[in-house]
Amino acid sequence: MLWTITVVLLVLWVLGFSTFHSLGVWVHLLLVLAVISVAINLIRGRNPVA
Repeated sequence: MLWTITVVLLVLWVLGFSTFHSLGVWVHLLLVLAVISVAINLIRGRNPVA
């Protein structure tokens, strides 16, 4: 069972790395924007929970 999960994850990782390599730039850009958004909310002191 563990070997099956390992093989499936390895195949998905290789497919994702080779197929969606160009999308990595967008993922990193979105992560940076999310971190900036959280930092701005922390600096302004707004309560995200209404």
